[in-house]
Amino acid sequence: MASKVHMAAPMCLVANTPEQGLVLQQETLQVLLGITEPVVVVAIVGPYRSGKSYLGNRLLGHRGGFSVGSSVQAHTKGIWVWCVPHPLQPGLTLVLLDTEGLGDVEKGDAVNDTWLFVLSILLSSTLIYNSRGTIDQQALDQLHYVVKLSEHIKLKAVPTAGEVEEPEKFVLFFPAFIWAVRDFTLCLEKDGKEITEDQYLEEALKLKAEGSPRSEHYNQLRECIRRFFPHRKCFTFEPPGNRKNLEHLEQLEDKELNPEFQQQMEKFCSYIWEEAPPKTIPGGHIVTGSMLVELVVSFVGAIRSGVVPCLGNAVLALAQVQNAAALKDALGRYRELMETRVKLPTATAQELQDLHAQCRREALELFMERAFEEDICLFQKDLMHQVEGMLEKFHTDNEQMSQDKCTDALRDLYQDVETRINSGSYGMVGGYQRFREDCEELVKKYQELPGKGVKADDVLEKFLQSKEDVAKTILHMDSSLTEKEKQKQTQQDEYERAMRAMEIRMKQEAESKQKLQDQARGYQEYTLQLQKKLDGCYQKKLDENLQMINHKLKEKDMLLKEGFLEKAMGLSAVARRLDDESHIHSATKRNTIEFWLNIILSLLTNVTLAVLQYFSSSRSAPKHL
Repeated sequence: MASKVHMAAPMCLVANTPEQGLVLQQETLQVLLGITEPVVVVAIVGPYRSGKSYLGNRLLGHRGGFSVGSSVQAHTKGIWVWCVPHPLQPGLTLVLLDTEGLGDVEKGDAVNDTWLFVLSILLSSTLIYNSRGTIDQQALDQLHYVVKLSEHIKLKAVPTAGEVEEPEKFVLFFPAFIWAVRDFTLCLEKDGKEITEDQYLEEALKLKAEGSPRSEHYNQLRECIRRFFPHRKCFTFEPPGNRKNLEHLEQLEDKELNPEFQQQMEKFCSYIWEEAPPKTIPGGHIVTGSMLVELVVSFVGAIRSGVVPCLGNAVLALAQVQNAAALKDALGRYRELMETRVKLPTATAQELQDLHAQCRREALELFMERAFEEDICLFQKDLMHQVEGMLEKFHTDNEQMSQDKCTDALRDLYQDVETRINSGSYGMVGGYQRFREDCEELVKKYQELPGKGVKADDVLEKFLQSKEDVAKTILHMDSSLTEKEKQKQTQQDEYERAMRAMEIRMKQEAESKQKLQDQARGYQEYTLQLQKKLDGCYQKKLDENLQMINHKLKEKDMLLKEGFLEKAMGLSAVARRLDDESHIHSATKRNTIEFWLNIILSLLTNVTLAVLQYFSSSRSAPKHL
């Protein structure tokens, strides 16, 4: 069941301290760990004192919460988080990250500004850059952190030789980019024609003809924004009111705000609520609150260790945690279903096997739904072994419960016979015949009893064998039979006993063979589910690659339209290399699937041969036939 975590107020997630640098706040991490729902993570960054916190409060439907100030001093330090149920989409949690203002002159050290910006990108699914005035060169220069992203983010710990450069693949996991321009007073026009806010942003990101260091600097930041953030949008906001009111903006009622500003804010909030996607990581995995914790711990840990945060390492670490949790949950689901559905003792071993197959299928589906591709085969193998072990325990308990129930039933039914033995009723002429008739009646009543379970025949046979000495004594004492008749009766009894033993052995062999066939079907199901999972994972990779290629081709067309032929041809080359990598991934996928399928099939073959060899060597004909 999905968790419902409510934060009454924002909590500090990453503190920015002069002494220790970036420090994770454990209390906040514990709250996030309790969020098992997918999260829509919206991060707000921008220059200090630009109104980021007010924007965050409005997105969450509050007038207060994130610290809002009106002086030139920055209020927010580090990264603060506020989690609330999504206002429009049930089953999602809206996570808002309010970051320390960039470029605070009192701070002096801009290193942590860069890392806070990097963390905002790595953790969010939508990044809002909040600034004041217009989108001019000065505003773009304040976003200079984008130019250095390739130096502060890695996709793989060790890049594969010959692959497309990592920055070209940032679009796989970078968030949607929204530029919120506050206190905007210009008219949205170009050449006398009205333009949209998005068109205003794209005009600001157009490149200039190259030929000088100044134009290269001008283009560099714009190229990075266009390359790293293919999904871009812009919102402009008029001033909310007069200067005096701005000192207590969060306390103003809606009617006290500039109507145009209020309308623009409602439009902005509605867009975020309706369009901001859940946070995902490469492979298409949707991130939950607890998964977000693993990511932030990995990224901040890397920064504190003096190394560049690596998304690949973070995903691998997350995969280990998630796969272990998926394994635990699947085993718990199997155990819970079996304990609920299985009523011991079962009438037959096949009944237990059929229920096991149903519960195993549901547990496997749960595991596959939650598991990551990374090392999934090893975790699935562990799941197979542990489920088989739990099944054996159910079989043992089933047999023991059946044996106890049958033993008690035979003991009760035998009391009358035992009373007659003790009283000497069978010691008279014709006593053996009466003893046989009483025993046959006992067997009949026993066989009519319901719910005896899988050991009914075995326990009965052992019971009858335990009474053979008594039967021989009564037969010997019966003077109505000649010695020849007694000998013939003894042979008949031995023959019947041998036939019963053979029937029991044949039934056990049939049950064991059926159990083996069920196990084979189970391995086949594991194999098919694994293939389906890996096919889905690799299809997502191909889809992601196609998205990258389409982005490159779209950007190429824009560059051609702007007259940058050389840059456009460069992007075409990148798109072709990405397409080549798709084919390489397809071949790798086939090899990986075949490798693990062969392991599972080999395991199945070994088990089959071992069991068949056992039954072949243990079979023998019944005696006294």
